Amino acid sequence: MFNISTVTEFLLEGFTEVWELRVLLSTLFLLMYIVTILGNLVIVTVTTIDRNLHTPMYFFLRNLSLVDMGYISVTIPNAYVNSLIDNKAISVAGCAMQIFLVIFCASVELFFLTIMAHDRSVAICQPLHYPILMNHQYCVQTTLASLLSGLIYAAVHTGSTFWLSFCQSNVIPQFFCDSPSLIRLSCSDIFSNILLVIFSTIGVGGGCFIFIVLSYIRIFSAVLKIRVKEERGKFFSTCVPHILVVSMFLGSGVTVYLRPSSNSRSIQNVILSILYTIVPPFLNPIIYSLRNKQIKEAVEKIILGILYYGKL
Repeated sequence: MFNISTVTEFLLEGFTEVWELRVLLSTLFLLMYIVTILGNLVIVTVTTIDRNLHTPMYFFLRNLSLVDMGYISVTIPNAYVNSLIDNKAISVAGCAMQIFLVIFCASVELFFLTIMAHDRSVAICQPLHYPILMNHQYCVQTTLASLLSGLIYAAVHTGSTFWLSFCQSNVIPQFFCDSPSLIRLSCSDIFSNILLVIFSTIGVGGGCFIFIVLSYIRIFSAVLKIRVKEERGKFFSTCVPHILVVSMFLGSGVTVYLRPSSNSRSIQNVILSILYTIVPPFLNPIIYSLRNKQIKEAVEKIILGILYYGKL
């Protein structure tokens, strides 16, 4: 698989060279990581224990939370430790594994967000057909298809990246290994890699984005017909933040993969990477738990049950 001439390891530049600022940023991202893990664990636990939440919507939400925990765990822990001990080195195998997992988690997250938009569209626009269209078999099949597609997508991009030769600089201007940065470091002909990145990003990202937009257009058109302003307000308070997170996730990810080649480090590259690798997993549990009445009621019920049995 690998065709690397002289490079035996890569060096990650991390967040910043200034020690004080590096500690501050590392601590901030560690707190975000802890909040993300705890928030998603709450969603997974609640949607598993409470039988009232055994519906397609919460089935996909539980799967999204599992992916989010894996997604943020691929980058933050390693970057945090490396920042504190000032270790920039990462092996070729470690870099390949990180690229594979980042692409896999990002693509599966996008597929789940697309399916969840479709789920809400069917629930609001076709409520009578919802149990038939979004049955358990459909949910399991779409989940397995998403995971399989993510594996194939990640394997193709990781394999094409590490077929290249790396014989010049081994410094990656990022806090984690990503495919665009490695492609720019290669001393091979990268034309086919760039074409693969462009067509796959536009095809997968663009296709999912169009599907999500069409789903929300149907949803908005149906919600605007609701005469009760309070009901419309509840919908917009939940869906608008979700749309913003999806737009930020897709926009930053597409920009990173399609922007012109540059080997130089810039704060813009780091910010864009944070927006599509760290922020979405951090915000998803906040949007779906703190702003979801059923989730909050289920959490309260579980806490009260634990306290009751604890007294006994």
